[in-house]
Amino acid sequence: MPRTTSRALGALAASAVAVLALSSCSASTGGGSDGDVTLSYAIWDENQKPAMEDIAAAFTKENPNVTVDVQVTPYKEYFTKLQTAATGGSAADVFWMNGPNFPLYASNGQLAPLDDGGIDAADYPQGLIDLYTYDGKLYGAPRDFDTVALWYNKALFDAAGVEYPSSDWTWDDFTAAAAKLTDPAKGQFGVAASQYGQENFYNSIAQAGGEVISADGTKSGYASPEALEGIELWTDLIAAGSSPTAEQMTDTNPEDFFLSGKVAMFQNGSWAAIAYADNADIGDIVDVAPLPAGVEGNQSVIHGVGNVANAKSAHLAEAKAFAEFASGEQAAKIQAETGTVIPAFTGMQQAWVDALPQYDLQVYIDALDNAVPYPVSKNTSAWTSIESEVLSQVWSGAVTPKEGLQDLADQMQAALDAEQE
Repeated sequence: MPRTTSRALGALAASAVAVLALSSCSASTGGGSDGDVTLSYAIWDENQKPAMEDIAAAFTKENPNVTVDVQVTPYKEYFTKLQTAATGGSAADVFWMNGPNFPLYASNGQLAPLDDGGIDAADYPQGLIDLYTYDGKLYGAPRDFDTVALWYNKALFDAAGVEYPSSDWTWDDFTAAAAKLTDPAKGQFGVAASQYGQENFYNSIAQAGGEVISADGTKSGYASPEALEGIELWTDLIAAGSSPTAEQMTDTNPEDFFLSGKVAMFQNGSWAAIAYADNADIGDIVDVAPLPAGVEGNQSVIHGVGNVANAKSAHLAEAKAFAEFASGEQAAKIQAETGTVIPAFTGMQQAWVDALPQYDLQVYIDALDNAVPYPVSKNTSAWTSIESEVLSQVWSGAVTPKEGLQDLADQMQAALDAEQE
């Protein structure tokens, strides 16, 4: 699944609110069908299409009158196309949804509730159930999830005589190791303190006891002392020289520093495992550990794709049934065999862990114990664009973290208040 950080979520423009509101009023609602039915199933990852087609075939085997047509649109075009389709009343019967975009579609009546069918919330991580619940109803069936952990280069640790990260690592251990692993003469840094939300500061803000946004998605948390601590973890690493500067990480992708052996530690999501395993340069010299803990623990953000049913589908009963099936136990088994994503269905994650035994991938599963949901609101992109702009000034040192976060909190709150009007 493609990374879904705040820097990549600008595609959903504010005008989409009006677009979806219009379409929610103009489309017609369909029901079940006694004859042959073809459902359209929209996804954004070509690599996962074979597994999705296997899932579709398994559903048809149990429902011979229903055929599922899997349609792939690249992620960078996916939500733009979805908005257009929703406007014209031609959105797919079932489609993938992510957390940042979910509230907008749910609030505008585009999605059908799924908790009146065969979905048992106990079969999925609570963080994902929360992510796809709107106004007390579950509209998304979780199909996979990703958490965040700390990748490290064992060769660089060995050369510097630094012990590998452990499950009881704290922020102090993390920053001390980053300093020891930094060697200006070699152009080597301990960590890449990138301006990434999902991988970095969303986690550290939670670990400090703060929140990016309130649970109901109406209040910014950026003005709190805890949020400031979570941000300063990263800006202090840059100021200390333990990380490349913001300018260097603009010129060179932060992950590329890690891939080239110039950075010893890099926090990344579970999607990175198969990519690192296939990388000839680092595949044999890296491993992964839990995130270092702040005063409140080592919380990771949890995110994942949900299967949703188009509330305006001409075959609504079948669409809901397939959305549930595509996130169920049988589908999870099929999905696990690819090794590319972690199935959300409880008990199905071990196959993903076993697919790459050279890494301690269990840390991603263990992160479920105290994971926090990806921060979203009714129209998430309305404030993530502000977040990106203001924090880029903080990362560059143009403004202090305290000044920047107060500005961010004020602008973000104005955007959130506008959502409620």
